[in-house]
Amino acid sequence: MCVVSGRDTRSLTSTNPVVKLLQQEGLRRGLTQQAVADRLETPQSFVAKYEGGERRLDVIEFIAVAKALEADPEELFRQILREQAQPIRRGRKTAMVK
Repeated sequence: MCVVSGRDTRSLTSTNPVVKLLQQEGLRRGLTQQAVADRLETPQSFVAKYEGGERRLDVIEFIAVAKALEADPEELFRQILREQAQPIRRGRKTAMVK
């Protein structure tokens, strides 16, 4: 955890759009990794590991984290879908992700 004088100083370096959005929500609300972990009743290392890319979140965990951040999980998921609408290459064909 990167906390200086009670302020969270972690950077948004994740390339994972889900993690990046959750980090942005936490930082926007002024929550440290420890504060999020306390709300989740998990160790701070749980938050550090998914933010650092050491572990993935399943859908149930995503919902729990969103609620711990006092965010609407459905709206966060919609935002991710809007931002990720891009073509996926499959061999010679291209499919759109919507």
